Amino acid sequence: MSVAVAAPERAGGEAALRRLQLLVNRRLDGLLQGDYLGLLPGPGSEAGESREYRAGDDVRRMDWPVTARTTVPHVRLTVADRELETWLAVDLSPSLDFGTARMLKRDLVLAATAAMTHLTVRGGNRVGAVINAGGPELVRRPARPGRREAQGLLRTVARLIEEGGAARGESPGTPPERRAGTSQVPARPADTLAPLIEALNSPPRRRGLAVVISDFLDPPERWAWQLRKLATRHEVLAVEVLDPCELELPAAGVLELRDPETGARHEVQTGDRDLRRRYAQAAQRQRELIADAVRTAGARQVRLRTDSDWLLDLVRFVAAQRHRRTRGGSR
Repeated sequence: MSVAVAAPERAGGEAALRRLQLLVNRRLDGLLQGDYLGLLPGPGSEAGESREYRAGDDVRRMDWPVTARTTVPHVRLTVADRELETWLAVDLSPSLDFGTARMLKRDLVLAATAAMTHLTVRGGNRVGAVINAGGPELVRRPARPGRREAQGLLRTVARLIEEGGAARGESPGTPPERRAGTSQVPARPADTLAPLIEALNSPPRRRGLAVVISDFLDPPERWAWQLRKLATRHEVLAVEVLDPCELELPAAGVLELRDPETGARHEVQTGDRDLRRRYAQAAQRQRELIADAVRTAGARQVRLRTDSDWLLDLVRFVAAQRHRRTRGGSR
């Protein structure tokens, strides 16, 4: 089944946000039977039993005393923490003001934020966020327990999305196909992801789960080091949002494209088959570089698209993580 999400500013603010939360709660609870403990939060920090090493296990969890006694490599299992602290790094920079399918990428960011809070807030867990709303300063929400605080976090993200659209001259009723790539912003550097991730590194926080929600369009060399640093202390999940036109260029004649991050404009003849082929190759290479940077950092990655059932994609990811942890695998 396909799922469409209306942006809050297009469909009545609080009412649209409540519908989004209801959709997330109903489908995640329906498709993911049982407790979420240990699925996204990670293995925890309390020492548990040892077992023999298996291919793919994290070598940082090697149990050297047992390995020495038995002469067989063992890893130390851990018991999941009863209280988890989750931090979200939410990217709402101008590049997210794009979408040619059923929603804008920034709408998908809000949806992913709702899903992540639902997965992690239960059981007294605390959820906080650092948000890049495209301004000179990051917006911070302290980590606090309870669904009311989680709802407040979602309202903050929805409000920043609405304010960002208004500041860039968008009318609330403008559909995605007419707003894609038309935001009016001043030219500025596109290096916005690295400071957002670094905000989760400093000040130091208790070990927990860090979720980075972005399109990751900044060159990986600009943010890969910050992500690796984050993963040395926390379990890290990268949620990549993308639109199908970022993978393949449609044959639509001459288009004027505008970079929402820098303001640069280009006329493109999309009827050129060779151009579309080179575009697809470059896009594929870009996705590979992003995936490689995330994997090298020791983080996990889930990819959500504006033209697919993003909730089902997320359920499949979480179910796969449950299966891996049930079998004793690591990240």
